[in-house]
Amino acid sequence: MVIKFLEKLSQDFSELLNDKEECNVIIEVGQEQNKKTFTAHSTVLRYCSSYFNKELTNTILNDDNNNKIITNPNISARIFEIILKYIYGGIIDTENMDTRTIYDLMIVANELEFEELSEKLENHLIESKASWLKTHFTFEEYNVIIEVGQEQNKKSFTAHSAVLRYRSSYFNKELTNTILNDDNNNKIITNPNISARIFEIILKYIYGGIIDTENMDTRTIYDLMIVANELEFEELSEKLENHLIESKSSWLRTHFTLVYHSIFKNNKFQNLEKFCNDIIVKHPSIIFESAEFTSLHEFALVSILKRDDLQMKESEIWDYLIKWGTTRNPTLPKKLEEWSDENFMTLKTTLQQCLPFIRYFHISNSDVMFKIKPYKKILDKQIWNDLKQHSILPDYPVESIILPPRLVLNQELPERLNEPFSIIINEEHSAMISSWIDNRPTSYSSRNNPYEFQLILRGSKDGFAPRTFWDICDEHDNTIVVTKVEGTDEIIGGFNPLAWDKTKTKWMKTNKSLKFSFKVGNIQNSILSRVKKENNALRYSLNKDKYGPRFGLCEFMMKSDVSDFTQDMLSQCRTNNKYEKSIRTTEDRFSIIDYEVFKVFKKSI
Repeated sequence: MVIKFLEKLSQDFSELLNDKEECNVIIEVGQEQNKKTFTAHSTVLRYCSSYFNKELTNTILNDDNNNKIITNPNISARIFEIILKYIYGGIIDTENMDTRTIYDLMIVANELEFEELSEKLENHLIESKASWLKTHFTFEEYNVIIEVGQEQNKKSFTAHSAVLRYRSSYFNKELTNTILNDDNNNKIITNPNISARIFEIILKYIYGGIIDTENMDTRTIYDLMIVANELEFEELSEKLENHLIESKSSWLRTHFTLVYHSIFKNNKFQNLEKFCNDIIVKHPSIIFESAEFTSLHEFALVSILKRDDLQMKESEIWDYLIKWGTTRNPTLPKKLEEWSDENFMTLKTTLQQCLPFIRYFHISNSDVMFKIKPYKKILDKQIWNDLKQHSILPDYPVESIILPPRLVLNQELPERLNEPFSIIINEEHSAMISSWIDNRPTSYSSRNNPYEFQLILRGSKDGFAPRTFWDICDEHDNTIVVTKVEGTDEIIGGFNPLAWDKTKTKWMKTNKSLKFSFKVGNIQNSILSRVKKENNALRYSLNKDKYGPRFGLCEFMMKSDVSDFTQDMLSQCRTNNKYEKSIRTTEDRFSIIDYEVFKVFKKSI
């Protein structure tokens, strides 16, 4: 590549460079034994570079021959010689130049404010030398320090302004607005809201152009999308967003509150917004029964309450709203009869943005009496008076605004018709498991099953590594694990009422866990085994790269030494005394064909 910048020069001054008699500027570069002196003409330097124009303006005549002396020990003689020939001749030939020299040239051109040269060299490196940049981006010749993280997790990274400006409009703006702010003339950019782990991935993407999500856990992909959006890497952000929706939808559903917050903080995630709105319409219980519900931001909750298509009874919405408000005021008395007027005022203040969107006049009289009346002090007096009147004289006009009823959609959702909720169990299996959870002597029918099984993880979709189980299921309680055994097609599973916790390594206590098995074909040919020793109900293993769920003392255990439950026969159902009985006729180890984890919700009416 030959770079010509003759448009910056009125003529070719190459011959003038060799005319030492008219030189009136001495430029000293390099350090110690590598120091070298060059001569130049002030008129040419001022014309070609704003850097030299400023230096010459601020430099007094400082040798016996009335020459001005400019010193820059940070520039090597080899590089400055190329720069000087460019100043006088307007041409740089990079064809036979090694990449490191091109890189050094770009850095010096940027420092000496040859903007066009710096930009063209930068583009040449990114377009033609990307692999070299990827392996050499830790060079000491950085001029930007980026500080991310908070307190003990704070970390500093170094980078090059030329690369950052080219790759990101965010960094271009930050660098433009940041002054040189350390002793080494580096610009410092600080962003405490970005973690060091995520920024390290971003920095490698900036220099190498590649991010591999193959072995990346879903939360990291999500965090990466948020940071990519903040740093204005639009293409990366959009690709990660689509990847999450297409390949990690179960994770998005089970972390709805987190995802929904992101939509409100930034309106650029339009595909995620559509995804979340679909959940609100079809599966509101995922939101309201989530452990994260009470941490939902007020503006997000208001947006949900405004929806006409929210598929939930109005009295249930009221119950959840009261739960949200009281949880945010932990000092309120537990017993309502102990509340003072001040306590009611506290709750009213907390809910003031939400209360106008409750459809009070579409709540049954009995629910008004038993659910609304105890909290009447948080309502405007006019609404409460109108509610009382409406319960007695429903056709008589009221002064309050009556919001329309919410639209009830077809309860049989199209996606349920086209796609089964599971590839391992059917509706009959789920009804029987639900009856076991409720400790019923007889099974629910498929039609009156009070529970919804919401898929969290599917091995064939999310991966079979034990670590994947812990990453995806972490913090989820009331879950069902079901597996299909290789070679026998048995279905083996268990119910854990406790939250899976990847930070714990101990026995977990509960008296409600159970394990079960189904033989092929006959739904009635099943085995149920409840926990007997509640102190040893489940074992959260130390080595989560090998062990998945473990019920009792390996009485239902999923294990793999090669990070794939389908590849080695290490899963097992042993006979021990932590549960009532064995759920298999053999203790032989086995591998699986597939497995699923479901979160169990009470269905919305």
